[in-house]
Amino acid sequence: MKKLFLFVVFLFLATLSFAQGCSDAGICSVNHGFDSDEKQFKNTIEVAAIYSLGEADLSYFSPYISYTKRFNEKYSFTSKVTFSTANGSFGTRSQFGDAFLIGNYTFKEKNNKQWSTLVGFKFPFTASNLKINGYSLPLDYQSSLGTIDLFLGTNLNYKRWDFNAAVQIPMVNLNKNSYFKEYGGTDDFPSTNLFERKPDALLRATYSIKTPDKKFTFKPNVLFIYHLGEDSYENIFGQRENLKGSDGLTLNGNLITSYNLSKQSSLMLSLASPFLVRDSRPDGLTRSFVAGLQYQYSF
Repeated sequence: MKKLFLFVVFLFLATLSFAQGCSDAGICSVNHGFDSDEKQFKNTIEVAAIYSLGEADLSYFSPYISYTKRFNEKYSFTSKVTFSTANGSFGTRSQFGDAFLIGNYTFKEKNNKQWSTLVGFKFPFTASNLKINGYSLPLDYQSSLGTIDLFLGTNLNYKRWDFNAAVQIPMVNLNKNSYFKEYGGTDDFPSTNLFERKPDALLRATYSIKTPDKKFTFKPNVLFIYHLGEDSYENIFGQRENLKGSDGLTLNGNLITSYNLSKQSSLMLSLASPFLVRDSRPDGLTRSFVAGLQYQYSF
């Protein structure tokens, strides 16, 4: 137990100290579709407020609301709507981001092992071309990537461990971004005119630690996210050009602390930061630090 405590402390300190950047187009949070701690209740509502730091001088406030319906012990359905406010030297821009629809199927537990699978979609509320005073903005200021994405995932629960894998595949590209760094007055952000993004693959390992009274639960976890190819944009000559170094691995550390207010409600604090990042992150999802506070109510 002492070793586990030291590991939690280490991950917490690492979360606060690393500041390079991480990418998440939705795949990092799709594991909520595997959550099953409240099987005795048919409905769960979750509201959250997330504060994060991005490239250059950017900061974000990103609330969301989600609803989960459990039809029985096997089937459940989760929907989520996101919102984002980005603030930086270009100004402040706020907009709804994406809507998520995720279905989950849980297999019968056997020998302390339980598998589950999910399939889901992400739908954008914008074409990723929000502007300030008529000026085009880089993807870092956009609330969505402007793509309809498919999620496929699986999870193995074994005692206190959870191992999950998922892929996020852009199916329809509605991105109409028109930002060129040549006209942006800064080299902080790459050109992303008519941006096209490649899929992501994720592997995550989570260990759950509960206090004797079961009031607190600590979930340190590590995420490996591999971007499966180089993203591209259309340059000023109308030719598609790859963004070098935009493929590759991102390694994130995350610590979730949950406190049960009652049998039906809980508070969660989530802290995350990267250990390893891709050379280039043109999608605007770079975060050096993320802190989220969530409230859940089940009925």
